[in-house]
Amino acid sequence: MGSRTAHAVRINPPPLKRARRHRAPYPRLVRMPYWLMKSEPGVYSIDDLQRDRTTSWDGVRNYSARNNMRAMKKGDLVLFYHSNANPPGVMGVAKVDKEAYPDATAWDKRSKYYDEKSTREKPRWFMVDVRFVETFKRLVSLDEMKEAKGLEDMVVIKRGRLSVQPVKQREFDIVRRMGGMK
Repeated sequence: MGSRTAHAVRINPPPLKRARRHRAPYPRLVRMPYWLMKSEPGVYSIDDLQRDRTTSWDGVRNYSARNNMRAMKKGDLVLFYHSNANPPGVMGVAKVDKEAYPDATAWDKRSKYYDEKSTREKPRWFMVDVRFVETFKRLVSLDEMKEAKGLEDMVVIKRGRLSVQPVKQREFDIVRRMGGMK
């Protein structure tokens, strides 16, 4: 009988405690047709995009932001956010005009975005093209978004430094309305 008890203990050990894993602020591999992209207005503003009509979004050197750009599809809508501004906030809407392709600035030794580990055969960095859609009637500041009902879980509020991030449809709609658009 004693050996049966010892044997039962070996067969049914206490459950192992699992380490807590970091949870992303949004589910992985979920199709997100809305995005937020940040640009400093002194570098490239919504007015520059309106003038140019379309531009390549190059120079992103953050893996999460790069992965988000690789998930973008042609026609996805983008909140155009002015960062490093006073106040920072969303200025308008753009849309993805061309899906992710290798960022050639990574191969240009004269570029501040040069990366010696990125090659044409194995590109490390990607970019998308975006097209102007509209400028809001008024800026929607980050402070306003932090206070707005329905935006509490928005990535720009929870993980503010990420330059390219997913946005839920209801968040997109709320921000657009806050900007004075119907």
